[in-house]
Amino acid sequence: MKHGKKYIESAKLIDRAKLYDPNEALELAVKAATAKFDETVEVHIRLGVDSRHADQQVRGAVVLPNGTGKSVRVAVFAQGADADAAAAAGAEIVGAEDLVARIQGEGFMDFDVAIAAPNMMGLVGRLGKVLGPRGLMPSPKAGTVTPDVAKAVEEAKAGKIEYRLDKTNIMHCPIGKTSFGAEKLEENFNTLLEAVIKAKPAATKGQYIRSCVVASTMGPGIRVNPTKVGQ
Repeated sequence: MKHGKKYIESAKLIDRAKLYDPNEALELAVKAATAKFDETVEVHIRLGVDSRHADQQVRGAVVLPNGTGKSVRVAVFAQGADADAAAAAGAEIVGAEDLVARIQGEGFMDFDVAIAAPNMMGLVGRLGKVLGPRGLMPSPKAGTVTPDVAKAVEEAKAGKIEYRLDKTNIMHCPIGKTSFGAEKLEENFNTLLEAVIKAKPAATKGQYIRSCVVASTMGPGIRVNPTKVGQ
């Protein structure tokens, strides 16, 4: 794979054989970000679990103390008082049967987070094949199926992110923008890792966090010492 000059120069800052402490890794991630736009910093965590087994699933959501730096468009499936509360909390899109029909019939997907009141899940269930592959299907575990839709909207706007394993037992999570600086990124990083560690399945054996890498959108990956994670 060929890389551009800026990537190659950034990569020179990083010792690929070294495991960095989280604060040092994030300082390097900020320094190595050379794109003209405000790059997102992501954390990639490989866990020592087997997500094929139900008792080893790791999934949840957490509100990052400094947000994500991203403007989030929220869609809420609700009606009546719940719909009014969602709109008052700042949801851009609120609907019930009409919203389901719009997604099914028009392919409308102009939102980043989907939230549903519990009594709407009979309707929303029809959208599983559409929302599921995009990671947008409301879920109780992620806090996006809830009777308090207003609170869920406020948390999504404040920087709530969902963490979940992919098929290779790795999770990929944004923790902010390079413009945040290393200190705020580290606060977000620690908050995420604390949540992941608390979610450790009882059935897990051996080392839980196998590897951890941080990287900006266009920058090289920086390996974090897994023994320092969560400290």
